[in-house]
Amino acid sequence: MRFDLAEGFPLLTTKKIPFRLIVSELLWFIKGDTNIRYLLEHNNNIWNEWAFKNWVDSEEYQGPDMNDFSHRSLDDPEFMKEYDQQMDLFKKRILEDTAFAEKFGDLGNVYGSQWRRWKTTQNETIDQLKEVIESIKHNPNSRRHIVSAWNPEDVPTMALPPCHTMFQFYVANGKLSCQLYQRSADIF
Repeated sequence: MRFDLAEGFPLLTTKKIPFRLIVSELLWFIKGDTNIRYLLEHNNNIWNEWAFKNWVDSEEYQGPDMNDFSHRSLDDPEFMKEYDQQMDLFKKRILEDTAFAEKFGDLGNVYGSQWRRWKTTQNETIDQLKEVIESIKHNPNSRRHIVSAWNPEDVPTMALPPCHTMFQFYVANGKLSCQLYQRSADIF
């Protein structure tokens, strides 16, 4: 699919999504953050399920059985009520308890980490966003303006492997273009 942003923003989806959620999630990625606390502070609940799973699967969790919550909630209204209560308690605790948020709000080396702190085999980090911006400024005709979120070493420890795995910028006729590759998307 191709979209000319001069003609508008191509928000194609099968469900209603407030634009503010897209913005806060993207800012979260750009900041290099991997903890849902920032998202919750901006009333964004997109990533809660994965952090909540870390909490209910831990030995510290003492609440009602939330095992396999994503499937159970579909068929059981009573369970859904209990799930909603536990999720509300979890979110409140993430927002109010820094130590709890650090332990259970972090999603591993998801997008923000890969984009801003890619780990090398020499124990250094690469800020891919910073490097791609500098590369566009100084060598706009390059075909190497690439940012990747797919790090095979980190995929097993990510809360969710990246859907938009990589994107590439290029300059043609004085205009910046971006090509995105996704392993999964919310478009029919």
